[in-house]
Amino acid sequence: MSNLTAAMIRELRERTGVGMTKCKEALVESDGNIDLAIEYLRKKGMASAVKKEGREIKEGAIYCTETEKTLALVEAGAETDFVVKNEKFQAFLKDVADQAASTNPSSLEALMQDTYSKDKTLTLDEYRNVTIQALGENIQIKRVEIISKKEGSSYGIYSHQGGQILCLVEVSGSGSADKIARDIAMHVAAEDPEYLSADDVPEDIIKREEEIAKSQVQGKPANVIDKIVEGKIKAYCDQVALLSQKFVKDPSVTVQVYLDSKSKEVGKTLSVTRFWRWSIS
Repeated sequence: MSNLTAAMIRELRERTGVGMTKCKEALVESDGNIDLAIEYLRKKGMASAVKKEGREIKEGAIYCTETEKTLALVEAGAETDFVVKNEKFQAFLKDVADQAASTNPSSLEALMQDTYSKDKTLTLDEYRNVTIQALGENIQIKRVEIISKKEGSSYGIYSHQGGQILCLVEVSGSGSADKIARDIAMHVAAEDPEYLSADDVPEDIIKREEEIAKSQVQGKPANVIDKIVEGKIKAYCDQVALLSQKFVKDPSVTVQVYLDSKSKEVGKTLSVTRFWRWSIS
């Protein structure tokens, strides 16, 4: 139709939640009649998905795609664990992560408005609507992060509990230490460190722990209190800092000691430089 306007497309978009391209198509097919356009979208399996948009997201999964230069972490949510385990949901999550890794979008919003690489007639958000229609539940992409790989570094990915927790560890010093990085990623999943090293624990957190420790040892000589507090602070840092934690696969050593032993084996100095631990939000 020749009198189709941007305002008409926006109105249909607001009423249905379907992408602009599909709204334009529906209006053309229905000669500009909004109600007929909505009926057209429903027949195509698009508009009915909108009714499910407000339903509460309680379950989800996290996926990581790795390419030669990047890694993409993506979390998707659904209403039930049954749908999360469905192969259509899993395929949707993987497709989104694959596209994020290859296109490096500026934001989650930009990613979802991008054209779906496997079907150029859809955006990723429209592909999401199609998946909602197929599975009958609200599905949302909750967050995405693109990580650029560093030359001479290795990356370990560990997925736990069917994607409920996903950990990623970057080890510098060698491009061939993926297994070592993955072992440490497994440790991160189990022990949930908050910081990389004790030096990274913020000063205000240290002061808070000092106050708590002092309140627990009242009535002792000052020099004794200082030693006790110092010991408690060290124990706290050992608990929350990755490199100071007891290595889950060999509790007789810390993660740092494990890393040092691996450095001797490969003849290169290995260091954990970054880690990510995502759990379903």
